[in-house]
Amino acid sequence: MIEIQNLSMRYGDLLALDHLDLKIEKGEFFAFLGPNAAGKTTTIKLLTGLMEPTSGFAEICGFDIQKDSMEAKRRIGYIPDVAEFYDKLTPLEFMGFIADLFEVDASRAQEQTPELMEQFSLVPYGRQRIENLSHGTRQRLAIASALLHDPEVIIIDEPMVGLDPKNARVVKEELKARSKAGVTVFLSTHLLNVAQELADRVGIINHGRLLALGTVDEILEQTSKGRDLSLEEVFLEMTGDPEVAEKD
Repeated sequence: MIEIQNLSMRYGDLLALDHLDLKIEKGEFFAFLGPNAAGKTTTIKLLTGLMEPTSGFAEICGFDIQKDSMEAKRRIGYIPDVAEFYDKLTPLEFMGFIADLFEVDASRAQEQTPELMEQFSLVPYGRQRIENLSHGTRQRLAIASALLHDPEVIIIDEPMVGLDPKNARVVKEELKARSKAGVTVFLSTHLLNVAQELADRVGIINHGRLLALGTVDEILEQTSKGRDLSLEEVFLEMTGDPEVAEKD
């Protein structure tokens, strides 16, 4: 599970995240929605220990990401929107590196690696250098490697970037299956249809502040005030960003 209390992040005069409080239960699929510069990526960097907050704290499975960072990070599978690799390695070598990093049992790694490579259509690229792979193939490798150690919490930023419809469907089905099996999923996305399709609950953030929290139906009921509005219409009304719909 994920617990966030009073989490704030300031860059000079800019308050990028403003006293965020949020609790995401074990096995919950949570979607974090917001326009560009809303605070989504800042939140993810704080949750994964990539930055230290100005105030407040975040816990992963009961471990403070700052004070008990190693224990917290062991339980996270993190998938950024643009993944970084050791580009001279092959996907198979990179999967081996991740298995060693997370101390995955050798027999388990030998079983999991080919299964994940097959699932995410990586087998034909297994012995090519990562530097020669397309963005979509690199993204699939990032997802496969993040799942190799069977994380208890998956934190994923814009998972569909660069994926064709077939592989996007594979990713959505796998994330949902893991959630149903008890894995907590924190997904940041611009794609409202993805959030509506997959998420148990949704949070809408803008200018660093959480504006709405609940199921899609709850948010629509709370904000529509008797009007027949879609999630997209509610989102645009809250954030005041009409360009989001065009990008999606």
